Amino acid sequence: MTGPPRPSFPAPSEPSFRRLGVGGPGRGGDRPLRAQLVIALVAGLILLAVPLYLWRRPGSVVEASASASAAPSAAPAVEGVALEAGAGEPVELGPVQRVKCAASPGARGQEGSLCDALPFFDDALAKAIKATFDCAPRTGKDGTLNYVLTVDFASKRVTVFAGASGQWRGPQAKRAVKCVEGALPKPPWSTIQHQYRYYRLAILARYPAPGTASVPGGGPVFDAPGK
Repeated sequence: MTGPPRPSFPAPSEPSFRRLGVGGPGRGGDRPLRAQLVIALVAGLILLAVPLYLWRRPGSVVEASASASAAPSAAPAVEGVALEAGAGEPVELGPVQRVKCAASPGARGQEGSLCDALPFFDDALAKAIKATFDCAPRTGKDGTLNYVLTVDFASKRVTVFAGASGQWRGPQAKRAVKCVEGALPKPPWSTIQHQYRYYRLAILARYPAPGTASVPGGGPVFDAPGK
């Protein structure tokens, strides 16, 4: 006796549905979940960064205020230099110019960067010019005077004269030069290192007009009436 005919296709079963469903609803549901996690993480970072920025920002304002409040404290230092110069009118000094360095005054030598520096005489000349401000020519207007310092290690002699680069000449310039020369300290000849026996260096000094003073970073400042 023959039984019922068998179907030509296998009946659908649960395992076959699972195989056909790879990448279907089960995995597709993970993607929205991951996107939500990323969005939540970014939102959390933003919420954390904004309070930190607002918390740190007042600190920079406080530092700027502190710097601004500290600026006026530099004024006494400028006034101290002016008083040291002589009459509240500071003299402006140019850089040291190395005019000559040679074996003797009459010998042909070097100049500029080819000459070795003499820090003792550089500082001594600058300080002497500032200390003798009252000896500067009184012409009623501003002007320049070029102080030239000669150093002779062979004869252990130092002299000062007015150079040609300055605007002022004549008796008043010679008086200022003598004052500067007299204000120079006695050199410690045996301890000063040098390559040559003779040197000539210069500093150009610019003097303000009477009643005015130059302030670093700004224009001239005029004395108050009755000062």
